[in-house]
Amino acid sequence: MKINKSFQNDKSTLYLVSTPIGNLEDITFRAVNVLNNVDLIFCEDTRVTQKLLNHLNIRKKVYSYHEHNKESQGTFILSLLKEGKNIALVSDAGMPIISDPGFEIVKEALDNFNVVPIPGANAALTALIASGIAPKPFTYYGFLDHKQSKKKSELTNLKEIEHTIIFYESIHRIKKTLSVMLEVLGDRDIVIGRELTKKFEEFIFGKISEVIQNVDRFKGELVIIVSGNSEEVIYENNLKDHIESFIELGDTPNEAIKKVAKLRGLRKQDVYNEFHLK
Repeated sequence: MKINKSFQNDKSTLYLVSTPIGNLEDITFRAVNVLNNVDLIFCEDTRVTQKLLNHLNIRKKVYSYHEHNKESQGTFILSLLKEGKNIALVSDAGMPIISDPGFEIVKEALDNFNVVPIPGANAALTALIASGIAPKPFTYYGFLDHKQSKKKSELTNLKEIEHTIIFYESIHRIKKTLSVMLEVLGDRDIVIGRELTKKFEEFIFGKISEVIQNVDRFKGELVIIVSGNSEEVIYENNLKDHIESFIELGDTPNEAIKKVAKLRGLRKQDVYNEFHLK
């Protein structure tokens, strides 16, 4: 058993500082105070963090810390903490560590230094509370794998979860991701939050099959809130429209018929006959 008290005066401190996810007014007084008083700041993208610091009139040395240099920079951060320096680790937007590298450095720092979280804005929870989908229990998953086969496998593992599930996704992959969700999870209720806290903030509500038809107009970063598994899924669109939705996403008619039959628990031949019915 180990107890870590956040503030011990004889130790240097690694601060995990939350930053705004869009609207710069969401920075907290405490975060500003910490950024003003640390010795150095490490961040995912120095250009993004520098804009925030300029807005806050904070003059500090900024270093990069991201997926591609986390090992060397992690060693650098630990060496600075050993020298007695106080360090802030920030994300481009929101809370650090959750979807960014940093877990390893926190784990190592806990043995010898203060590790202090500075709470603030978070995209997942911001979207969840405005989604109208049950907020608890929920499962935060973050980004699915880029590869379709692995993405399908991940979603298959999540299929039986009755919790609301929260995903992050980029605008470039949203259509393919929703297509796989529709195939694996079924036509569930979802909400997509985009441009959260910004001028063009928007929430899109509907079934997956409905929302997927409108993704071409989406811009900005996306949070997907997906309702949990329920025993019965009610499909509002008819068989033909359901099949057409898969065909529009690139499936052949036979592939689309097979998917719809599986999702609805119907015989493939019956779905085929309905689709080709004149």
